Amino acid sequence: MYSDVNYRFIKKRIENHVFYLTLARPEKRNAFTAAMIDEIHHALQFANSDPEIRVLVLDAEGPIFCAGMDLKAFENPVFEDQVKAIPHVNLSLGEVMSQFNKPSIAVVQGDVIAGGFLLLLECTYVFAHSAVQFSLPEVQIGLFPFQVLVGLLKHLPYHKALDMCIQSKVITAQDMKSMGIVYELLDQRPEVLPALFTKLCSAAPLAVKMGFEAAKQLGGLKSTEQYAFLLEQLEKLRSSHDFKEGIAARAEKRTPNWKGV
Repeated sequence: MYSDVNYRFIKKRIENHVFYLTLARPEKRNAFTAAMIDEIHHALQFANSDPEIRVLVLDAEGPIFCAGMDLKAFENPVFEDQVKAIPHVNLSLGEVMSQFNKPSIAVVQGDVIAGGFLLLLECTYVFAHSAVQFSLPEVQIGLFPFQVLVGLLKHLPYHKALDMCIQSKVITAQDMKSMGIVYELLDQRPEVLPALFTKLCSAAPLAVKMGFEAAKQLGGLKSTEQYAFLLEQLEKLRSSHDFKEGIAARAEKRTPNWKGV
């Protein structure tokens, strides 16, 4: 599924258990189209299913990380050229990102505008250069960032999330860090990112993936059902290769050989 497809709007590579996905439409400020969403979905489905991939890194070409939705392309979808090997999915970009069940790191070195937030708000970690600016200008053209609001409410109190949407302020990377959306500033603490790579790639991949999946399912369960569900997930993990390997590696004082199963 992965090696036979040449994407038009994104680039990808795998290195040391890390899947790098790069937005590659800099001439359009990496504004996303329906076809670009399909490509991101296709790539993430592969990365989600491959046990050798333990971390996603999302970055972008050009001076703008993402300018949001390409309004012209969405108004006239035939304007763009779809890659035939990639099926169309009728999903929002936020939903596509939310389906990824492994640690994800957004590396942001250009401004994030409007729907570009959808790429960040579902990532586990966001690293941004201190010069990066974030803005939600939709209400200035008669729109509202409905999809972005879903992600903001996972990070911010209700009124703070709405305030960001309706005031359309330009927000600094430092302010985003203070809100807890940006994890670290790239240029101020550059040593944090490689250390995080090492930490994430050394963790048991099946345990981490099942943890992500469980966290997302908890919201749909009654409080009386949650502990029984989590106990079931624990029993599944206890019968896995990775759990047995982790116990053996600790006893033998060696590095575990994770298989993701």
